[in-house]
Amino acid sequence: MILLDTAELPGDERVEAFRAALLSSSVPSRVSTEESGEGMFARMERWHFGELMLFTSSSSGWAVTRSPRCLRLEGPPMVSLSLQVEGTGRFGQSDRQDLVEPGELMLNDLTIPYEFAWSGSGGARALQVPYDLLAVPPHIVRRGAERLRASPLYDMVRAHITRLHAGADTLAGDPGAAALGTATVELVRALVTSAAGVDAHARPALAETLLQRVLAYARTHLTEPDLTAARIAHAHNISVRALYRLCAQAGLSLEQWIIEQRLEGARATLVSPAGRTRTIASVARAWGFTDPSHFTRRFKAAYGVTPRRWRASASGPAA
Repeated sequence: MILLDTAELPGDERVEAFRAALLSSSVPSRVSTEESGEGMFARMERWHFGELMLFTSSSSGWAVTRSPRCLRLEGPPMVSLSLQVEGTGRFGQSDRQDLVEPGELMLNDLTIPYEFAWSGSGGARALQVPYDLLAVPPHIVRRGAERLRASPLYDMVRAHITRLHAGADTLAGDPGAAALGTATVELVRALVTSAAGVDAHARPALAETLLQRVLAYARTHLTEPDLTAARIAHAHNISVRALYRLCAQAGLSLEQWIIEQRLEGARATLVSPAGRTRTIASVARAWGFTDPSHFTRRFKAAYGVTPRRWRASASGPAA
């Protein structure tokens, strides 16, 4: 969802609009911009996955400072895990001064003072995670922030943020959006505790989040016909047998779960404004069903009505 696009604003309104949009997605801070008037540009987007928020910004140079004075203002206790995608960020917190190059992650504890800035054109994608959801003590968050690259999960989390952003419009509107947000929070927790090197937190987090990561991966690739157990297992460096054992322990049939998620996606698409203009076979293929007849049988078994009857109903029968 677009939060701000300064191309739609006159030059004299851009800086104030930028400040307002940035602060609406973060915590009380002091914000300044390198440019003003027509020279200042920014595009910001925001999506919610349950209580998790994905915030992106592409803009001319700016700086933000959360001083001790700002801490006295009310703000939600949360952390930000940001992926720099353009320009070099300058980050300072707790006597640390770091350069954040494109492709690097930055973990920012928003409950303590910090400074962040970039010059010229820059861009970043940030996960905003409430502290109560993260469920990690602040001293472990701050220890992990100093050595994120030490975690073997570093590249996995970078890739996850990239994929989440690439499909954000679709994923945020999916029935599984909140569950995807929960799985993403669990993955962030695993990264933080792993980087902090605290075995009491890291090992349980890695084990406990494997199923959530598996399901998050499957949701991201639901529309692809070649989404198989072998592919999912390979993506998570486990055997197919281990994958099935993991699902069985949770009382879950992986293949049935994938079919149910695809059916839910297809059901929503069939009655959406864009989906109504497509053939039923086209919608079925778009959700990974290569055989339209098989799709129709599955759909009727799940919802008691054929896809055609479902679409013909103005409001849709109760599932």
